[in-house]
Amino acid sequence: MSKLTKDLSALSRRGFIRAGAALGGASMLGGLLPGMAWAAGSDAPEKKEIKVGFIPLTDCASVVMASVKKFDEKYGIKIIPSKEASWAAVRDKLVSGELDAAHILYGQVYGIHLGIGGAQKDMAVLMTLNNNGQGISLATQMKDKGAVDGPSLKKVVAASAPGTYTFAQTFPTGTHAMWLYYWLAAHDIHPFQDVKTIVVPPPQMVANARVGNMHGFSVGEPWNQRAIIDKVGFSVATSQDVWPDHPEKVLGTTADWANRNPNAARAVIAAILEASRWIDASDANRKETAQTIAARSYVNTDVAVIEGRILGDYENGLGKRWKDAHSMRFFRDGEVNFPWLSDGMWFLTQHRRWGLLDKEPDYLGVARAINRIDLYRQAATAAGVALPAGDTRASTLIDGVVWDGSAPAQYAGGFKVKV
Repeated sequence: MSKLTKDLSALSRRGFIRAGAALGGASMLGGLLPGMAWAAGSDAPEKKEIKVGFIPLTDCASVVMASVKKFDEKYGIKIIPSKEASWAAVRDKLVSGELDAAHILYGQVYGIHLGIGGAQKDMAVLMTLNNNGQGISLATQMKDKGAVDGPSLKKVVAASAPGTYTFAQTFPTGTHAMWLYYWLAAHDIHPFQDVKTIVVPPPQMVANARVGNMHGFSVGEPWNQRAIIDKVGFSVATSQDVWPDHPEKVLGTTADWANRNPNAARAVIAAILEASRWIDASDANRKETAQTIAARSYVNTDVAVIEGRILGDYENGLGKRWKDAHSMRFFRDGEVNFPWLSDGMWFLTQHRRWGLLDKEPDYLGVARAINRIDLYRQAATAAGVALPAGDTRASTLIDGVVWDGSAPAQYAGGFKVKV
């Protein structure tokens, strides 16, 4: 029994309700503390088996390790990781109810909620799974054309007819699309007018680059590193170059599921928080994680392809090696996992910037509806994870522009390169 559980158990009924109110109301305490009941009923998870979809990427690690290391059992559930073929498949299975929740692209959840990138369905973000750890690569042939970074790519693109070069991302409203577009635009390359963009599922990215279907791509690890090892491509940017400590994948579900299963939602958040803390605790744990998720049932690649970059050891395929200060993070004392409203709003600003939204949304209202901070706070308290004082944060991106969520419409309309 945790210290928090002991302390609350020692309170009188009146004192317990008062303590609950400080955390958002006594009626919201179901599932807050494993094994405890509250006035309105049982805190037992409504579902014992939680099917969580994932795409074969390094950042599925906390979902997988919550199951493998049995952190889920502590909260009375069994997480069943379900390997999916594409982000479109994840979307469809979430909406249909075949999946309870999923490791999913942050911007994709917002797109589904607003009816872009698929049929409209009210959605919920339960937590952020990771920061950083994605990348932008160019196909090997681009080196021969003189393109080895952003400025030189601009020269190559400018010297050719519009649409000559093709770049791939993984889903129209997703994170990889946004990192690609933002990076290209930061180098004065319009992602729709100057080049052509296509959608390719992450596990198929390297194979498509190998046969020449695209000249560059934005994808999660380990596929940028796989391209280097296979001599198919080289890295020109990491996603953390675009936005240091950016939000990436989230634990997403439908609003209906979260509302019907609040105790189960809290349990799965708490279990994945435990796994996230364990992964980030040491390099030894990260190495064990790499060995585990490299298996055929998960990412299905060589351990070495995953291990380097999950440890922060980077190479670009052109001779440069470095220790990345903003490599993939799963916990960072809970800062990674909090569903910041400003993070969700940022994706809306980019959807607006690139014409995916034809009018200004209610940025803050949408973020408040999707990001279930109430459930996260209760689960984090159960897992002994620190909580921030506020619901927004400030960040400076590659172009030097600060994003803090305070003026989203102005921010979305203020870019030089946009639709």
